[in-house]
Amino acid sequence: MGSLISNYIVIVSISGVLSALLALFAYYKKTDFAGIKPFIYSSFFSAVYTFGFALELSGSTMEEIGFWIKVEYLGMPFIAPSSLIMIMYFVGLERLINKKLLTLLYSIPCISVLLVWTNESHHLFYQSMLFRENAPTPLVDVVMGPWYIVQGSMTFGCMLAGMCLILWQWNRMKRVYRRQMITIFIGQFLPALGAFLYLIDKTPYGMDPVPIIMSITSTLYIWAILSRGMLTAAPIARENLFESMRDGVLVTDRSDMLIDYNRAATEMLEGLDSSAIGHPLAKLFLPAGKEAVDYVMNADPLLSEERELAWNFGGSTCYYQVRSSPVLKKDGSLAGRMIMLIDVTERTLLQEKLQQLATIDSLTGIYNRTYFMERSRTLLEEASMNQIPVSIILLDIDFFKNINDRYGHQYGDMALQHIVGVCRRHTREGDVFGRYGGEEFVMCLPDTSLQQAALLSEAIRKDIERSAFYTLSGPINVTASFGVAEAGRENISLEELLSEADHALYTSKRNGRNAVHMSSGAAITHFTPL
Repeated sequence: MGSLISNYIVIVSISGVLSALLALFAYYKKTDFAGIKPFIYSSFFSAVYTFGFALELSGSTMEEIGFWIKVEYLGMPFIAPSSLIMIMYFVGLERLINKKLLTLLYSIPCISVLLVWTNESHHLFYQSMLFRENAPTPLVDVVMGPWYIVQGSMTFGCMLAGMCLILWQWNRMKRVYRRQMITIFIGQFLPALGAFLYLIDKTPYGMDPVPIIMSITSTLYIWAILSRGMLTAAPIARENLFESMRDGVLVTDRSDMLIDYNRAATEMLEGLDSSAIGHPLAKLFLPAGKEAVDYVMNADPLLSEERELAWNFGGSTCYYQVRSSPVLKKDGSLAGRMIMLIDVTERTLLQEKLQQLATIDSLTGIYNRTYFMERSRTLLEEASMNQIPVSIILLDIDFFKNINDRYGHQYGDMALQHIVGVCRRHTREGDVFGRYGGEEFVMCLPDTSLQQAALLSEAIRKDIERSAFYTLSGPINVTASFGVAEAGRENISLEELLSEADHALYTSKRNGRNAVHMSSGAAITHFTPL
């Protein structure tokens, strides 16, 4: 029987060594896990407890055994509260950890230590201690005092709370994090089971099995740290942050296969669910349209980049800002990439609306005067460098004031929109068409000579003359007068070119309206098609 106790002492000593090594390893390990300190404390107190218990088993007198029991209680009461705090950090409940909670959790263990070391004067912790009969070596039985029950309830309460927190988070966690949760749960459950068996006297010779069990849990923790990165971060806290993000996040491996995503991403991508794991990202992006697929196929996974994409979703077009960054292993090699999707639809549409307000005439839908001037000035400079002709057409609705006076401004607006509709039937891609002011419109025609511009003006004039716009008061016919000019000399400014066209337009007005006149700089002539 003595050899059994000797083997027990050896195993308990090994458990103490493992706990001490675990505390040292955690202390020197660089980590972003906020619960690392309570984990270190729990491991340190476990080492104190197990070493004290090993020395208790080796004692031969009541005084010697009683002393080592007091040493055990320098560690044992603090293990469960420290483990509970570590679990709270692990599951993302650090916001609940404050001075009041810490005081509540550690005050009872501190009182227990004080009462154990002064028990001879009050017997509040142990009523009595006596040697166990028929034991192979001197082993002590105790008669519990009132505070022993308080401390025991505190220990079991902390262990039970820790296990409940892990079970509470179980279904919320992705499978990849559950191994760590199982390890921590076992680290709570086995000591609690051992302590329970000890209290109901179901252990060999009434010996406390918890120190031996701690050798198992310490080994599990060391394995989890080395192989599962248990202390590199708080996975559940990270997962909570990951899932609560408003922006969609996708994580891929080196082959651009999807390996993870958050809840927001499922609301931004069609067909994204657990069945998409392991499939190419290009397949997932296919319903989003050409821009999204081109991005996946052409983006360099080694580069961090950001771009804005038009995105088809639910039959409508959204706009996502896509940020991609590589995910690297500790040795610097590529593990995959992370893609963040930020919905900027509202911002993009607002920018487009502001751009439209800054460039588009709200009534007619064509360029306003300011933007027309900006675009035309650029075309004129390019034409001068490339030595190609540019022409300007000015047109004005005849007797527009009469329409407003006779029918009202509502019909006047309809007349403006009618003229724009007719002109658009004749404009080409690259032509710049704008409202010059009031009932006056202007066109800038690149790569167009004076004669070509005059022919276009005549075609538009005839189309307007033959087209009526229909109202509740019946059809209304309108006509328009035209002035055409060409940038016939170098370094002519847009303002000078518009002035020439304006003079030609004035000539059309003065000579009966509904006509086209051309300005060649030196003379203004009526255009008569052959």
